[in-house]
Amino acid sequence: MVNRSVIEKAKKVKVLLLDVDGVLTDGRIVYDSSGRNSKFYDVHDGMGVHLLHTRGIPTVLISAKRSAAIGPRARDMHVDRVYENIKPKTAVLDDIKKRYGVGPAEMCFVGDDLVDICLMRKVGLPIAVANACDEVKASAAWVTSRQGGRGAVREVSEMILKAQGQWLRAIRPYEE
Repeated sequence: MVNRSVIEKAKKVKVLLLDVDGVLTDGRIVYDSSGRNSKFYDVHDGMGVHLLHTRGIPTVLISAKRSAAIGPRARDMHVDRVYENIKPKTAVLDDIKKRYGVGPAEMCFVGDDLVDICLMRKVGLPIAVANACDEVKASAAWVTSRQGGRGAVREVSEMILKAQGQWLRAIRPYEE
């Protein structure tokens, strides 16, 4: 259940920032015999990001690693921008503020592991996925009921759209 404080913070969100591994994916990385890696993404999370896009809320991916698997998935979901190989993750915060014309209170970040804590402490709505480490959960205003890579991003997207009174407009095209 989402408490009133989180809903009030969600009403202000103008940009969604997401970690990749462990948030958009389930955290597993599969290597084949040639050393190429694959990641598992959830189609429901992709729809959540797409719905935000249709309502004018951009999504930005921030990953501490670089991976060829991120770009194609980001394009498929209509992600606005991808930052890879970013350490610490706060290094891109000024660029995001300037690019989107937002302040900390208008940003939501979803994380799962220790490298995410620094950014969680700098945004208005820090969220942890259900299977995040304890330290990340302690830094979060809200913890999703779903795990990373298993619908957590969709849960966040729905919560933001509903808090902003945008949910019914976002899903209307699918009801016709």
